[in-house]
Amino acid sequence: MNSSDNNSISLLSPDGIPDGFGDSDALSEETAQQLELYSLIDLHSEKLGAFFTCDAAAIRYRQETFADLSEHPEIARVLSRMLPFLDDITELRRMSASEAGVGDGYLYAISEIEIYTSLMQYLHDELLPFSDKVSSPALIKLCAKISELTEGEYFKELTDSLNSLASRVRDIRSITVGVNLDRRMTPESAGVVSVNSERFKSGEFFDRVRRLDFKKDDMTFMAELIPYTKEQPENRRLALSNALNNAISDIFKTSLRSWKKTVGSYVIENTDFLIRMIPEIEFAAKGTELIEKLKARGCPLCTPEILESDDNSFFARGLINPVIALKTEGELVPNDICFDRDAMIHVITGPNRGGKSVLTCAVGQAFAMAQMGLPVTAESMGLCCCDKILTHFPTGSEDTVEKGRLGEECDRLCRIFDEVTSKSLVLLDESLSSTGSFEGAYIASEVLEGFSMARLRCIFSTHLHDLAASVERINAECRKGGGVPIDNMVAEVTEGKRSFKIVRKTPDGKSYARDIAEKYGLSLDRIMEKLKSRQ
Repeated sequence: MNSSDNNSISLLSPDGIPDGFGDSDALSEETAQQLELYSLIDLHSEKLGAFFTCDAAAIRYRQETFADLSEHPEIARVLSRMLPFLDDITELRRMSASEAGVGDGYLYAISEIEIYTSLMQYLHDELLPFSDKVSSPALIKLCAKISELTEGEYFKELTDSLNSLASRVRDIRSITVGVNLDRRMTPESAGVVSVNSERFKSGEFFDRVRRLDFKKDDMTFMAELIPYTKEQPENRRLALSNALNNAISDIFKTSLRSWKKTVGSYVIENTDFLIRMIPEIEFAAKGTELIEKLKARGCPLCTPEILESDDNSFFARGLINPVIALKTEGELVPNDICFDRDAMIHVITGPNRGGKSVLTCAVGQAFAMAQMGLPVTAESMGLCCCDKILTHFPTGSEDTVEKGRLGEECDRLCRIFDEVTSKSLVLLDESLSSTGSFEGAYIASEVLEGFSMARLRCIFSTHLHDLAASVERINAECRKGGGVPIDNMVAEVTEGKRSFKIVRKTPDGKSYARDIAEKYGLSLDRIMEKLKSRQ
């Protein structure tokens, strides 16, 4: 398998390792933070937006990978333990490049090849036992490549040669340096006399003179051994270190030169594809950890169906917010929600802390997880992929000095319209809460009409009950221009208690207040009973 074949091996893409990872406009850092996605998958090598895709083929490919990893989480742990090996190889290459010309990098080359053979042997021992248990294209290809690299005659010869060569280098414990002096006893030239497998020992010259002990001992100094770093400037210590490394490399240069040229290119070719896989290896390992945590918490998990229709449809049955599930120990409350021809935009109203924001975030988290190829916390789910997720949540960092809080909110809402397409998902949580209900409801109705005309999917979680009452009027206006329909959802309250169930219905405008009044004994009937009891 040549280098182009190597590049076709990817855990996340059927087209092979991508040219590069980077931030994605489809899932911005702000949105990832507001949806608390990093509390689910905390990455170091890349930002989460780099793994968000709208490519249905890539999503299905990843789903197969995660199905294998979910079934055999030990594989994810093997992959995770690859990362220190690959980090060491990367660092050795960086050091070799930064110190070009110092010993020609021969010793770095030996170290890199040594790490490579250790890594390959580790994967042979720990990954290949799963080769007949996996069914995903990604892991089948990876296992086949590791088998090819480790079970051929060349790998055995490489390992044997490396062990022999490395032992010679690793056994170096000291070197003997000869110094020529001129007539004034000033050092004139110097060179390495021998490379030794023993360390030198301190000696006491005058003790040896008194004992007339001049027996030859090549490894014992005639005087006390002094650390060369003692009271030496940094540049002098570095110069001496480089000189010694050069000397050792010169000694081994003849035997290493041809070996490095032949073997080095082989190792580079067969580690580069693994190094390029570092971000996706980390993502796959962290994603599998998340799946295990959600299973242990008792969350429902399903592989979402990627819908090929062009109608922006979406459904989720028994949807759970995974962040809340992992943060709390209480009962999990599932909810159903869909975007369909009857409603592409939902206005969710109800009591504070009644589950509106939880469901709004859960929908965003479900889209993000699904489009990263992960299972989602629902009994079943299907979606037409969105091209980006845009959020408008309270940030706590509003530019209130120049614009005021309302001005800042409106400015952020306006910027959303610069980015959206008909394939976008927009999530608004308590937007326009910085103004009175009349002004807020008026601006919100204008915004909702705009989203309807953009024909996108949207959830607007709000305390503006007047907005919910205006949905029928807004729909009538939007239908004239071909906008998508809007519907109401309500966070239910039963007997004054929040149920955290969100249902699709039109709020009556009084039920919540009536339940609260009953709970605290402030309904007219309860008040009259209390007054009569005092007469």
